Amino acid sequence: MQKLVVLNLDGDLSQGIKVTLEIGAEGDRASIEVQGYLTPKPEIIADYELWRTTYRSLANFRLTPVSINVGSSLNEHLNNCRKLNNKLSQQMNSWLNCNSFRPLKEKLLKQLTLDDTVRVLIKTSDTWLRRLPWHLWDFFEDYSQAEVALSAPEYEYLPKSKIDIIKEKVKILAILGNSQGILIDKDRNLLEMLPDAETTFLVEPQRSQLNEQLWEQDWDILFFAGHSSSQEDGKNGNIFINKTDCLTIYELKYALKKAVSKGLQLAIFNSCDGLGLAHQLEDLHIPQIIVMREPVQDLVAQEFLKNFLKKFSSGESMYLAVRESREKLHGIEDQYPCAVCLPIICQNPAAVPPAWKDFFINPQIETSKLQVNKYRTPVQFWWRSVQVVLLSSLIITGLVMGVRSLGLLQPSELKAFDQMMTLRWQEKPDSRFLIITIDEADIQYQNRMNMNMRWSLSDQALAQLLKKLDQYQPRTIGLDIYRDFPVDSNIADLTNRLQKDKRLFAVCKVSAPLDGAPEGTPPAPEIPEQRLSFSDFVADDNEVARRQLLHLTPPLTSPCAAQYAFSLQIALDYLEAKGIKSYINPEGNLQISNVVFKQLKSHTSGYQQVDASGYQVLVNYRSLSSPQNIAQQVSLRDVLNDRINSELVELLKGRIILIGVIAPTTTDYWKTPYSAKVVPNQKLIPGVFVQAHMISQILSAVLDHRPLLWWWPTWVEGLWVWGWSLLGGILAWYIRSPLRLGMAGMIMLLSLSSICFGIFTQAGWIPLIPAALALIATQVAVVSRDVRNR
Repeated sequence: MQKLVVLNLDGDLSQGIKVTLEIGAEGDRASIEVQGYLTPKPEIIADYELWRTTYRSLANFRLTPVSINVGSSLNEHLNNCRKLNNKLSQQMNSWLNCNSFRPLKEKLLKQLTLDDTVRVLIKTSDTWLRRLPWHLWDFFEDYSQAEVALSAPEYEYLPKSKIDIIKEKVKILAILGNSQGILIDKDRNLLEMLPDAETTFLVEPQRSQLNEQLWEQDWDILFFAGHSSSQEDGKNGNIFINKTDCLTIYELKYALKKAVSKGLQLAIFNSCDGLGLAHQLEDLHIPQIIVMREPVQDLVAQEFLKNFLKKFSSGESMYLAVRESREKLHGIEDQYPCAVCLPIICQNPAAVPPAWKDFFINPQIETSKLQVNKYRTPVQFWWRSVQVVLLSSLIITGLVMGVRSLGLLQPSELKAFDQMMTLRWQEKPDSRFLIITIDEADIQYQNRMNMNMRWSLSDQALAQLLKKLDQYQPRTIGLDIYRDFPVDSNIADLTNRLQKDKRLFAVCKVSAPLDGAPEGTPPAPEIPEQRLSFSDFVADDNEVARRQLLHLTPPLTSPCAAQYAFSLQIALDYLEAKGIKSYINPEGNLQISNVVFKQLKSHTSGYQQVDASGYQVLVNYRSLSSPQNIAQQVSLRDVLNDRINSELVELLKGRIILIGVIAPTTTDYWKTPYSAKVVPNQKLIPGVFVQAHMISQILSAVLDHRPLLWWWPTWVEGLWVWGWSLLGGILAWYIRSPLRLGMAGMIMLLSLSSICFGIFTQAGWIPLIPAALALIATQVAVVSRDVRNR
């Protein structure tokens, strides 16, 4: 099992150290936290300084060469260095076994097994504590799968980086700096032989060259070989990039930050005295850093690099690759004492150490080991990912279209239909109409005039109205008022008028075919059958009239036997006066001139479970500030009292006049797609205005080329939904960052809505809700599959 152990050290060797021990599984928050104390031990500093002085006097390093002046034989000096190292080890273990620290160590040992892979982070800002060779702690003797790293006590979580999903090569930027007095060609050869890697070498570069490379390209690994040094405080360092230029890390601050943001994960400084460099690099939040604790000799640096690259590139974890490569240096300590003490990892605690395969696959994806092992090549992995996206999109599309066919999406699709209907640009009222309205004031007016009221429009008022209208010479008069009673015998002229005026059309109501449904309303006895029509509307479950019923076959028991809708009869009468005929085309659809009124079926776009009996079409309402603004209006009493504007009188010749009741006491009120948008007292509009919209739709389509609402065949809708589902899968496969994927998803939903609305403005009703569901569901499916495979 992989474990993470963190020792937070607050203090120094002279004053004592407060210790917080944290233990948890790799990738999870610490499950155990224990407090302890390490006693002051200043003699460790003295022992380290003595060892350090002895070590640095031994030979030439990857530093300005130092002459040997020891005053005794070389072997004695080497032995002295080893003895000082052993003494330092004993002092450290004695210190780490003090009584105040022992409970922490016992807790640590209880939580680990010898087979655990353990990362031990030493969090401290104290220079001497960072210099100590922590690998000498006897804990690491027992736990062969454990390795230590240094960490700053303060750090930041890394920004999301890199958008690449899979690459063919690990990208390495290798800086070969000032090599005066040292041999770094071996470092270059080792990098050139590295498998699956693309290394760019900068040999003694200028600062501008190095800066440009860090800014412009995406690097996985940064490598440096050459002269370097750290200041005595251990917090600053220099690298000699050529024979004249010496840079601090902060002089490359912004370029290195850019490199980290674009995916830089590992920096290797195979050069001398790197703790000061590491401290500066930690401030820039580079995830992983490998440096040499002290000056290092050529052969030691080359041996460590050779062994580390071999183990790391073959699949070993970075920590264990460092430990094994470091311990292999023990074999050359007869000539290079204390070489094992030199390599050290410096770790940003917010980052997870990468494996070699992680450089090929975006670390945000964290693809499962099973996938990586099974699909070894990028092409195989790419093809497998394509298969996953295709299969997911096909399954999601099938599910969405299946759920849609059951009518479960119909309510949301109709709401989207209404929303798009109300967002369209404004149209002018239809100038072919005049609507004569009868409100409560008109009903009261008839009572005051002692007219014999049997309903909202008395016989006397109707007779006067028709006589007044004669002078305006209208083309068609539609009486959208039920008159299921004969004309008063005292008004014989009205009876004759209703029987013989071919311009006058009236309505009745057809009985519903279901048992127990409301019975219909008989027609006016005086109106001939050819000028009778039904006024029935079809409304959806939410009582919104979105469909226009043009024809039906009434039940035999219905008191109203009319087969054609009031709106159709009015429109056809108006068009016939212009010589325009209607007929049923070979496909069985109503055709007027060259305009086909496509019949609505039970499965039509958003309608998937609807009673489509009779002959129904979708209503393309005129987009107005209010549905009641469909045409100019005057009240009954204004007409009877000759209070019509003279300009309006001139416009009425050859027009359509509709007569209808708008008094609140009537039951003839309907919702439209605009009902959710208008003010509350206008959510329902009188039926005469709905009739006007329906008549206007027919006339505008034939005479003005205003489009009727259209839709795609089911198979085209399926392809459309599948396309968006596939797009969602591709996004989820390509963008694995949750935040960026969410933003991309929002952009795609906005684009989908814009496309659907743009087509709707051209009268096309295409699937919005199913496509949006497929887009989101496929994203979730692809991401969930990755999560399960982690």
